[in-house]
Amino acid sequence: MRQGDPISPFLFVAVMEALSCLIDKAMELGIFFGIKLPNDGPVLSHLFFADDALIIGEWNESNAFNIVRILRCFHVCSRLRINLGKSNIYGIGVDLASVGNLAEVVGCKPDSLPFKYLGLKVGANMNRVNNWRPVYDVFESRLALWKSALLSIGGRITLIRLVLVSIPNYYFSLYKAPVKVVKDLECMIKKFLWGETNDIRKTHWVAWDKISTSIKSDRLGICKLANVNKALLCKWGWRYKKDSDNLWVKVVDAIHSGGAGWSFLPTKKSIGGVWNNVVSVINKPIVGNARLRGFLGVRWEGGMISYSGWILG
Repeated sequence: MRQGDPISPFLFVAVMEALSCLIDKAMELGIFFGIKLPNDGPVLSHLFFADDALIIGEWNESNAFNIVRILRCFHVCSRLRINLGKSNIYGIGVDLASVGNLAEVVGCKPDSLPFKYLGLKVGANMNRVNNWRPVYDVFESRLALWKSALLSIGGRITLIRLVLVSIPNYYFSLYKAPVKVVKDLECMIKKFLWGETNDIRKTHWVAWDKISTSIKSDRLGICKLANVNKALLCKWGWRYKKDSDNLWVKVVDAIHSGGAGWSFLPTKKSIGGVWNNVVSVINKPIVGNARLRGFLGVRWEGGMISYSGWILG
């Protein structure tokens, strides 16, 4: 199997399951200690996605040394060596000097929040425009490859609908985009649509509100980025009620349990973060004066509550 083979992620999932079992066994024996969430929440010890690993534990030397020993055992069994030189250690609520000292002993690199995991920034304030710079960079790199002057209006519309509008979806699916970010990205789309460049300005013959309407209305079918962002965030409310056994739902319940807020979704405003932004979007009217819970129905099926309805996009 060569590097980049499509089957490699599936093989990594199978192999990393063994490492997950090793960490669970270490926790069971009291060798490794994860983070116990409040309100009888779950214990967080590790998050794996293919070959990306995020190990979470209490801050002490013995905990760090034991996880290194577990990684060595994993290497002996699987022949997969974790490159500590490319790994980073982070301390939440720990001074940088302590992080550096432990990193030197373990053999990895010290770092601080925010950091990037699976292409998203963890620990960053996404209400700041400068933290959306990666999305801007992707937009600009794509537009640099395409010459709008060499494409017909139909070709530009196709690229906008299939590529440009979809680029920020990964960020939009988790973070509430600031108004300026949405305005800037749509400005790039409008300039590309009408064939503008840095040196040449052209007239926008049709208003953006008319262009960005449903294709069923005999329009171009280009979605407003703000509506895409709202639709993707509102889906978390749907997932919260449908996937109650998932780890992330248990984490939200543990952290936000007892908070004053909408009965549909628990929230503690004093904590802040991604989840509170999601709830704030869901609490706002979606269509007219209707809110998300107005589109959900509840029925009793075999001793369980089942939710049905629609998510508007």
